[in-house]
Amino acid sequence: MQQKPTRARILDAAHELMFTRGLARATTKEIAKAAGCSEAALYKHFASKEELFVSVLKERLPRLNPLLNELVEKPGERSVLENLTEIAMQASRFYAESFPIAASLYAETQLKRRHEDSMREMGTGPHVPIETLDAYLRAERDAGRIAPDADTFAAASLLMGACAQRAFAYDATVGKQPPQPVEEFAAALARTLLKGITSV
Repeated sequence: MQQKPTRARILDAAHELMFTRGLARATTKEIAKAAGCSEAALYKHFASKEELFVSVLKERLPRLNPLLNELVEKPGERSVLENLTEIAMQASRFYAESFPIAASLYAETQLKRRHEDSMREMGTGPHVPIETLDAYLRAERDAGRIAPDADTFAAASLLMGACAQRAFAYDATVGKQPPQPVEEFAAALARTLLKGITSV
């Protein structure tokens, strides 16, 4: 059986270690060892641990940003409700998988600041999905499919914030009541949000 290319093995190992140990504790040395390569080989493919983290988010987690970018380019092909429901589902899945990876950053202030600086240098970060969803909603507003006075940035922040909070609090609901399936959560969130931005 043919072995995966080195880059793919590094991404697989990074995803696994970052998910199980957290971003702060998953070292590039451990990732390289798990991938069956040297640390020097890892740095041939990824300039930094932050770049590797961003690649894991883009290539190994549910694809949120490509969906948002596609909707910005082609608004109006489906109903706003269908689009918001799909966004909420993808965002919920994305945050559920990325939260365990990034959570360890919040335990170390200096590490979190360094990570945020690196994200800024690469032109990415947690603000990007909100800004891209805002751009999509502005396109729908310009097309007359939502209210002309709708606060699109607030609406984008509410949707993404609710999906992130679901990922953060999901385990806390287990044992008290069955957690709401992501499909139901996404549909209810989209319906509720849409009512607020379509009323004139």
